[in-house]
Amino acid sequence: RQGGKSSKARKNRLAKRREYEELKAPVIGGVRIPSGNGATIRLRQGATLSDLAEKIDVNPAALVTVLFHLGEMATATQSLDETTFQILGEEIGWNISLVSAEEEDKELLQQFDIDLDEEELQEDDNLVTRPPVVTVMGHVDHGKTRLLDTIRKSNVVAREAGGITQRIGAYQVTVTLDGDKRKITFLDTPGHEAFTAMRARGAELTDVAILVVAADDGVMPQTVEAINHAQAAHVPIVVAVNKIDVAGANPDKVRGQLTEYGLVPEEYGGDTMFVNISAKQGTNVDKLLEAVLLTTDAELDPKANPNMDARGATVEARLDKGRGAVATVLVQQGTLKVGDSIVAGTSYGRVRAMLDENGNHLQEAGPSTPVQVLGLTSVPTAGDLFLVTSDDRSARQIAEKRQATERAAQLAKRRKVVSLESLKEQFAKSEVDMLNIVIKGDSSGSVEALEDSLMKIEVSDEVGIQVIHRGVGAITQNDVNLATVDKAVIIGFNVRPNRQVADLADREGVEVKYYSVIYKAIEDIEAALKGMLKPEFEEVVTSHSEIREIFRSSKFGNIAGVMVQDGEVKRGTKCRILRNGVATVNDLEISTLRRFKDDVQSVSEGYEAGINLGSFNDIELGDVIETFEMKQIERK
Repeated sequence: RQGGKSSKARKNRLAKRREYEELKAPVIGGVRIPSGNGATIRLRQGATLSDLAEKIDVNPAALVTVLFHLGEMATATQSLDETTFQILGEEIGWNISLVSAEEEDKELLQQFDIDLDEEELQEDDNLVTRPPVVTVMGHVDHGKTRLLDTIRKSNVVAREAGGITQRIGAYQVTVTLDGDKRKITFLDTPGHEAFTAMRARGAELTDVAILVVAADDGVMPQTVEAINHAQAAHVPIVVAVNKIDVAGANPDKVRGQLTEYGLVPEEYGGDTMFVNISAKQGTNVDKLLEAVLLTTDAELDPKANPNMDARGATVEARLDKGRGAVATVLVQQGTLKVGDSIVAGTSYGRVRAMLDENGNHLQEAGPSTPVQVLGLTSVPTAGDLFLVTSDDRSARQIAEKRQATERAAQLAKRRKVVSLESLKEQFAKSEVDMLNIVIKGDSSGSVEALEDSLMKIEVSDEVGIQVIHRGVGAITQNDVNLATVDKAVIIGFNVRPNRQVADLADREGVEVKYYSVIYKAIEDIEAALKGMLKPEFEEVVTSHSEIREIFRSSKFGNIAGVMVQDGEVKRGTKCRILRNGVATVNDLEISTLRRFKDDVQSVSEGYEAGINLGSFNDIELGDVIETFEMKQIERK
């Protein structure tokens, strides 16, 4: 062998350079971290210390130590929020920013040559007039569903549980105005306040809102809520004053009430169209539809490009036993065709078939057209945007990357940072009790509405709700297994398990609750949370007895001869000594209780008794023995 050092003994220049930089790196919390000198690092939402460590080429354990030094506790694989990353970045010399979900999704789509911002800038020559999209809003029982039923001539009222619309549908009708046949698309969004999230999303898809107000009831809380949603989305409102055929109807009163919310009728000099109708009788419904078109023409000019790849929104989605995932989508731009590869949120697939609201098969659907789409591999969430991709592979890759992003974001949202300042306090307190819930429903809209409603329940800071899983379809063995491990309750909304799964739940002791009306579920869960609260007690004073004599006993110690002044003294009850009105000792117990020579269980007011307080003998004449009980009170 030639002379000189072996290759193992030599360090290459890169290793030497790294060693030198590490020696120069500042020491923070006992570890060396290379300074970033203010350079910017972009991390996805839900990123961990391991993600940051990979970006700046350090050991994740070193970042854990630095964060601990800064008063924050986290593991290397734990998702952190932006504030925590910024604090850490300032300390180690990096400018750390988290990419928002919207920015991240835009960047993801750009990787597949999809630029939504560019698509928004359409040339006028490519745009054609599209039908307006209408949402019917209003207070519960004011006639929204009846109105939609009258418009589309299909009876859905009788099929609804609890008088509340359980599903979002989308329908298209044809109206004749000035001799021209024109279409209007209706979104059927639930009107009750428990479905606020779905209704707000409906307003975002909407061009015109029909506000239904009962002529006999007038403006109600959900009426105001609906107005706020529409106005926040800058959606023009047409008011349908319904139930003009019932006793006590006062349409003029409704007009006066609504002026307070900025809805001034045209006859009062405003620009809001009001139409008196009876949805039940069908009175003036045609005039209401004309008012929708006139409002559209006056305030809007809805247009879209039908010659581009389709995109739009998922209105509703569910799992059908025979057909798989079925999604109702509203095309907003372009034309959706059978055979298109699409991605909707984290779901993807190829359009195998399209059906309209009447079950007719369609080959294509243009702007403002609602259709049921078959062919997705999983059930998207109501409100997910959909778009057409160049091929199946692109759709799958976009969906998979979105799934990974969504999981990370959920972890970040659920994480609670424990600081050193609060750690002692957290340990001193008993842990917050958490009711774990698994939600399964017949549609994604129902599942989301139920989850939103449950998460708004506030009983106490001591107890809370955590939805550990939610999904569309029947209750499965996996749901039961998850509930078993996490000690969760399963809620089935219009769904059931098969016999095998039901037997498994019974064997494992997993509680499965079934509902068809959301408000019953809310009531039951609220009651369950109250039951989880630690018992609360209040002290109830039961008697006062004055010590008038003291007897010495070699066997029992001091025995107090007392006169019961009020209440009833019972053997075994807790008591305290009051001396000159001040409690000297609190944690005592009536050990023995005698009347003359007889042991007794209780002595009432006005009688004398002999009381022994066990090993406690520090009693004086004139002391008062106060007995009390701790009674459990109802938690509210």
